[in-house]
Amino acid sequence: MSTIPGRFLTIEGIEGVGKSTQVARLSEGFNERGIAHVVTREPGGTPLAERIREIVLENAGGESLPPTAELLLMFAARALHLTNLVEPNLRAGRWVVCDRFIDATYAYQGGGRRLNVEHIRQLETMVVGARRPDLTVLLDAPVGQALERVRRRNAGSADRFESERAEFFERVRDAYRARAAAEPTRIAVVDASQSVDRVASQILELLVARSWIS
Repeated sequence: MSTIPGRFLTIEGIEGVGKSTQVARLSEGFNERGIAHVVTREPGGTPLAERIREIVLENAGGESLPPTAELLLMFAARALHLTNLVEPNLRAGRWVVCDRFIDATYAYQGGGRRLNVEHIRQLETMVVGARRPDLTVLLDAPVGQALERVRRRNAGSADRFESERAEFFERVRDAYRARAAAEPTRIAVVDASQSVDRVASQILELLVARSWIS
């Protein structure tokens, strides 16, 4: 077992910017370089956290999910994810590539749902503690373009978030960009309106620039 902690990388952005695609491409790049890693997502990543994900994303009508309940479920899933997957793999020296993490909560529940950011910060202190990604890649694209990709991909089937109006995603995007501006060392913004290959190349270039890979 490695005694050197692994790197924690997160990919962020609104629906339709290609996060899942770029996570897969990054994993391929790590495999080619022999870098031990795991790929995961939030909410989710462990069996129990995935069950919470189903509740959060379900768009079946009936009983509504208030924003505060949504926020608490996100952090419940995150507590499971961190304890049972992220931290053990990092301690074992494996890199962790995660599709969304804490920045998504500030963007979606803070920006999109307009929940009190101080409440989010208190939950972050309780659940996340000092853990931060070593690098966060924010895939950024105009909301209209991103949502058009979602419509083409889903063909009429959308989860609770994908069903939100464009105004919601404008607030989410603004919150993401504000966090990137506040933490430019940790959060790197990549233009997601480019080709898949170009975006993947730029993400790898970010890691090369940090001398993490060659």
